[in-house]
Amino acid sequence: MAARRAPQAIRSALSQLTKSSTIHGARMTPLVAARAAPAAVRGAVGLPVQQTRGMKTIDFAGTKETVYERDDWPREKLLDYFKDDTLALIGYGSQGHGQGLNLRDNGLNVIIGVRKNGASWKDAVQDGWIPGKNLFEVEEAIKKGSIIMNLLSDAAQSETWPTIKPLLTKGKTLYFSHGFSPVFKDRTKVDVPEDIDVILVAPKGSGRTVRSLFKEGRGINSSVAVYQDVTGQALEKAVALGVGVGSGYLYQTTFKKEVFSDLYGERGCLMGGIHGMFLAQYEVLRERGHSPSEAFNETVEEATQSLYPLIGANGMDYMYAACSTTARRGAIDWSKKFKDTLKPVFNELYDRVEDGSETQRSLDYNSRSDYRELYEKEMQEIRELEIWRAGKAVRYVTP
Repeated sequence: MAARRAPQAIRSALSQLTKSSTIHGARMTPLVAARAAPAAVRGAVGLPVQQTRGMKTIDFAGTKETVYERDDWPREKLLDYFKDDTLALIGYGSQGHGQGLNLRDNGLNVIIGVRKNGASWKDAVQDGWIPGKNLFEVEEAIKKGSIIMNLLSDAAQSETWPTIKPLLTKGKTLYFSHGFSPVFKDRTKVDVPEDIDVILVAPKGSGRTVRSLFKEGRGINSSVAVYQDVTGQALEKAVALGVGVGSGYLYQTTFKKEVFSDLYGERGCLMGGIHGMFLAQYEVLRERGHSPSEAFNETVEEATQSLYPLIGANGMDYMYAACSTTARRGAIDWSKKFKDTLKPVFNELYDRVEDGSETQRSLDYNSRSDYRELYEKEMQEIRELEIWRAGKAVRYVTP
């Protein structure tokens, strides 16, 4: 890409902000300064004026939505709200780890339920969970809990449901972080009892990100939904739990919409699509005579370290504004070609999510006894791809 220089207005404004501005005693980075800029300055340099904190109804490109935020649930309020509850978190994988530790750090009464002496049990012990005090086998944890947080893998939720369902007695609440099991109940057989609240909080990121953002004093965006409201308090309970597990802002949806968008997104721009795009661009560069380092830097390094953070901070137009005129012209032109080419593929993907094909594929594959071995073989194949071996060398040079 041609040399990139931010327009003078942006650079001057951010320079003035970062010279004198601090947040809790720490100097602002340019991106933090951009987000903190006064409305007049932000408007002058083409940055969107932020909504006032505390505003609950927000206009998203012409559609008004209600957004719930962490400030509505300070720690003291959370502790009082859940003072009579035991949160039984079942499963200690990525989300279980992140959400469980955040709940514990927030001072809530949370216990972990996993198979004794399995890998997750050992991980929980390493994280300070104590057998017999706040670490139990699954059935015992569910019996002790008033709010059952089912964070097992989708395949494991289906396999264990005959054991779990009888323990979900009246008065308990069932919590998910993915709508997969109840939405596709014809395939998973997860038919929830009719006399309990069933809610969802789905963080928009991995469990590691849920944890790291919490430790940084920030909060991840999450979806929140109600599948079944018996008490009339299901939504309030879900929002409070969302804050407890580390959410900063919660956006209301439905179980069905959450699982459709999640399966679709993971296979598309979030993971599958972006990996496929990286590979295609890298391979063409290599076939046209470019070195591995040049192909990796132009495909992955520049995207993840320079451009994507700009998009995340302030949007695509902000990223364009920070790039050369040559880069802008080509990117705008070719984005239309990529959209027109890829939209049929994305429609095919959504159809497969909607008709349950992707659900069945996941259940069939992830329920196999040799699943871990097959997965590791696929991961090894990815690790051995030249693009990612070149990436290791690049990161070694510029850690």
